Amino acid sequence: MASLQFHGGIDANIGYDGWDKDVRRVSQLFGLQLKMQLLAGLMPTQQIPRHMPQWLQLGMSLLARFHCLLVIFIGLHLGLLFSKSTLDALPTGDLENITDALTMTLIYFFTAYACIYWCVRSKRLLSYLHFINQQYRHHSLAGVSFVNCHATYRWANNFSAIWMGACLAGVIFWGITPLVLGHHALPLKCWYPFDALAGRIYPLVYAIQLYGQIIVGTSYGYGGLMFVTLSLLLLAQFDVLYCSLKNLDAHARLLSGESLMKLSALQSELLLDDASCELGQYALLKEHATDLHRLTCKRLRPFPSLQSAAHSGLVECVRLHRFILECAAELEQLFSPYCLCKSLQITIQLCLLVFVGVSGSREVVRVINQLQYLGLTLFELLMFTYCGEQLRRHSVRVGDAYFRSSWWIHAPQMRNDVLIFLANSRRAVEITAGKFYVMDVNRLRSVITQAFSFLTLLQKLDAKKATES
Repeated sequence: MASLQFHGGIDANIGYDGWDKDVRRVSQLFGLQLKMQLLAGLMPTQQIPRHMPQWLQLGMSLLARFHCLLVIFIGLHLGLLFSKSTLDALPTGDLENITDALTMTLIYFFTAYACIYWCVRSKRLLSYLHFINQQYRHHSLAGVSFVNCHATYRWANNFSAIWMGACLAGVIFWGITPLVLGHHALPLKCWYPFDALAGRIYPLVYAIQLYGQIIVGTSYGYGGLMFVTLSLLLLAQFDVLYCSLKNLDAHARLLSGESLMKLSALQSELLLDDASCELGQYALLKEHATDLHRLTCKRLRPFPSLQSAAHSGLVECVRLHRFILECAAELEQLFSPYCLCKSLQITIQLCLLVFVGVSGSREVVRVINQLQYLGLTLFELLMFTYCGEQLRRHSVRVGDAYFRSSWWIHAPQMRNDVLIFLANSRRAVEITAGKFYVMDVNRLRSVITQAFSFLTLLQKLDAKKATES
């Protein structure tokens, strides 16, 4: 939580304008995402209210851990079954069957990896989210203009719901196809050591495979939506920082007792002057004019000096920047191993899906399923690389934001502090995949290039086999 200095020394819950523009602080930013994590079986250590009876807390804790183990077991056992199907298909030389089985093997083994990864990292992730909830700034430094990050919270929730729904729709469509068509068949064609179509065991096997498909959707969807949510919130915090730096001189004048008339003139200059209102200065948020009458009426006396207020405002900006960098460093630690496996999995999966789509059979249901998986895979790759690119580009614009204010007025008193601050802000925030490469648009291009290189190799092998036969 920011100090009262950040809010003009008045009240941490003060609104700079009407509640439609400066929405109150949200106490829990990740309520929807945490519920999805719990329902997906990726949270073995959930936060249980202490007012519940001890036996109920123990029962809920054991149930959550059993759910996690069940999710991991289903993913692993289906991955092993598809591995056996791949090995059985290799001697036949049929590339279509081989790539089909290999694609599903890859999908289910990565599903098991994702489930294990998020279960192991669950406690650290919860601590990270709690830290963000406690320390994030919901609006910028008190000045003549402001930004509010509630819109980002709303966008993150909307995206999370839509993305998880799209992932579940794709896998469930594949899982219920035999039921819809009335075929006595399983949605996943993998090896079993018994007759899986036998009368009594068929419903159980079908239910396990359908739940396995749901697990695929939730595990794939959760990693992507959490990465996008955290990236959006970090971008919004950068916007809050940049608006605060832009209003640094206005903040000092507001606290030092500047008259309403002069503050209004400064507001018009900052909001209408082309030098301070260029396009693209904020990544996500929209800048609004502050209700100066509300703030000037509630200013506390005695007023500090202009230099003291400006230096205190700079200190608040430095604290916010340090908080953002700490969050970005933890985001890198949490997602770096996951992004490494995810990028490798997407590379191979893109190649196999495109090959099966080009060289496989042309059944309508099969084509629809392949297009769904291909579209979700491509969009997921775009999500990780685009968010990483935005963070990298937007994190080095501290100097631009600072120079939009009347910095020269306070330069003699804060020269050393500003130089150190600007020097420390020149290093870009980067999300890497296992410390090997940065997740940005260059990685997007390289993954697609590698996938289609493998695709060309598979097509040549298929053509050679067709010529020999």
